[in-house]
Amino acid sequence: MASRSSFDILSIPPPPEADARITYGEEPLQFGDLRLPTGDGPHPLVIVVHGGYWQAIYNLTHAGHLCVDLAAHGIASWNVEYRRIGDPGGGYPGTIDDVVRAFAHVELLSEHYPLDLGALAAFGHSAGGQLALLAAARSKLEIRLVVSAAGVVDLRETNRRGDDKGLITRLLGGSPEEQPQRWQEASPREQLPLQVRQLIAVGDTDVHLDPNRSYLEAARAAGDEIELVVFPGAGHFELVDPETAEWRAIRAELEQSLA
Repeated sequence: MASRSSFDILSIPPPPEADARITYGEEPLQFGDLRLPTGDGPHPLVIVVHGGYWQAIYNLTHAGHLCVDLAAHGIASWNVEYRRIGDPGGGYPGTIDDVVRAFAHVELLSEHYPLDLGALAAFGHSAGGQLALLAAARSKLEIRLVVSAAGVVDLRETNRRGDDKGLITRLLGGSPEEQPQRWQEASPREQLPLQVRQLIAVGDTDVHLDPNRSYLEAARAAGDEIELVVFPGAGHFELVDPETAEWRAIRAELEQSLA
């Protein structure tokens, strides 16, 4: 059991610095933190995309804690930063384009660091789940598994329910009626099949539970290989808190997929 609230992952002191902070583009926020396990490698790699409802006030720092935990278990991580709502160039299409570009940069990383691109997975939390799913679907990389943890997987349904408090409309520069093409392009639900293996993880007290369940059914109907894990009693942040059983279960799924 965690010794603190998992919500505190957003405010606890930052983790130790990464092994390298590497730019993948010319914009100030186009960078990622690379963390490597001990040993010569080559190491399996997880691309990590943090959440925060695409808002500039939330950055990659809190996701660094789970990246430290991955390294302790023999897995390298590429913790991606990207332009968000409130940042110059953030929103549509910059936010999505940044993450797609960060995924593509992995091939260059492997030329300079001991990474095994034959053992590659992706992980995204909340809004990062949406971004990780879209980027994986568009990537030429051979990604073994994409984990969407409490992900925003159906933009229209999340907006209809009011759970995003208008942030998806801000991200996409208009309502579904004003920008229908953007809403279609940016929603994993409307891009099915993604043709990547997916693990959808969500707590049963999370507002994203029902959209994730319906997404699972739609993805299976479209032919995607996908599983759903629902964590009893869990909310939104247990899934990215290294002290919790929920994160340990997710890490075990990543370890198994990369073995």
